[in-house]
Amino acid sequence: MTQPEPATSGVTADETEVGSVFVSNYPPFSFWSRETVGDALAMIERPSMPGRPLGLYVHIPFCRKRCKFCYFKVYTDKDGGEIANYIDTVCREAEFYARKAVIEGRPLEFVYFGGGTPSYISVRHLEILIRRLRAALDWSEIEEFTFECEPGTLTQSKLEAIRAGGVTRLSLGVENFDDEILRINGRAHISKEIYRVMPWIEALDFDQLNIDLIAGMIGERWDTWKHSVEETLRLSPDSVTIYQLELPYNTRFSAHLLAGDGEAPEVADWPTKRQWHDYAFDRLAEAGYEVSSAYTMVKDPSCRFIYRDSVWHGCDLLGVGVSSFSHLNGFHLQNASNWVPYLEAIDRGELPIDRAFATNAEERLTREMILQLKLGHIEPSYFLDKFDVDIRSHFAAAFETLEEQGLLTRNDKAIVLTRSGLLQADSLLPTFYSDRYRGGRYT
Repeated sequence: MTQPEPATSGVTADETEVGSVFVSNYPPFSFWSRETVGDALAMIERPSMPGRPLGLYVHIPFCRKRCKFCYFKVYTDKDGGEIANYIDTVCREAEFYARKAVIEGRPLEFVYFGGGTPSYISVRHLEILIRRLRAALDWSEIEEFTFECEPGTLTQSKLEAIRAGGVTRLSLGVENFDDEILRINGRAHISKEIYRVMPWIEALDFDQLNIDLIAGMIGERWDTWKHSVEETLRLSPDSVTIYQLELPYNTRFSAHLLAGDGEAPEVADWPTKRQWHDYAFDRLAEAGYEVSSAYTMVKDPSCRFIYRDSVWHGCDLLGVGVSSFSHLNGFHLQNASNWVPYLEAIDRGELPIDRAFATNAEERLTREMILQLKLGHIEPSYFLDKFDVDIRSHFAAAFETLEEQGLLTRNDKAIVLTRSGLLQADSLLPTFYSDRYRGGRYT
């Protein structure tokens, strides 16, 4: 197990230090363990808790290059045969789960293909993957099918296959429109590939096109950031998602910074990244976009993010693929995080779970509350109805601290992040952590 991160007070310091993270779960991953896997396997043999939607996440861990800020499980050295074997293994994992009581007979609400780069795989492999997953699980009630793409991996025929496979939301990992910034940060694509694919995307009329940007990539300046924002507006996607560059421990940039070597990058501080993020939100608002979360603005308020909202409201999530995360029946699970152990477990006819965590009611309450706070507003009545807890009193001290700092406001019906709070939402969430989980590492 990796060393713990420094204790988190709940508000980020100005400098971007190694260990900063996008909060995606609670309790932090470093508290999940091998010791709980047996209990998790027993849980899988029991029916699900009533009233929980079910979604599917499929991890496609292949990329042309590994970005220097990337902290996901990706591979850049796998050939066609290895990819075919992986696709087959993922399908067999889904087929195993389909026969387990926790999954059997349940319709999926959403499907999400993430990575890595899902658009890296060939049309043939994509068609096999979707066909077998549809055969294994019930896709009859799916409301959203999201597919992540890297512009340089897309062709017209591949986009046609993605659309024919039922994808409703295409998420295009643009990140920046400046070729030198893309190069410095290790991105595989260049800006002309973004413009090349847009006519094909528009012609296929996906229900939703999302463009991702990252504020604070290495080499960013005000003029380059403004250019990226203006180019995004010119492309007029249905939604724009903006992340601020973080430095989890397992990135190439972080390794150089920790080593203090000659390749250590100059990283923008948090106030600067928040200013860039704020500028983008203001320009998008001027163009008619509305805030959907701390990261996302939408052109039409009817634009939905079912994957995000379902996960943040405590749905069951089945994650398949190497290193994937699942949330089932109150348990957090993670698959084997390396290639060979993952493949070998499936070959043995075993589920490849490597670590797990059994949550209690308090932890489930906290998880939902902090994740929903990233929407920018929460309603105490929701938590009172679901958990029989008045969060206004339960988390009174934390809310008071953040209110005194001008990061949120409270009234009888809602708790709302101010714009300042929204722009640093992830740094606020540890304020609500149980003492035992403070300083836990998100790996």
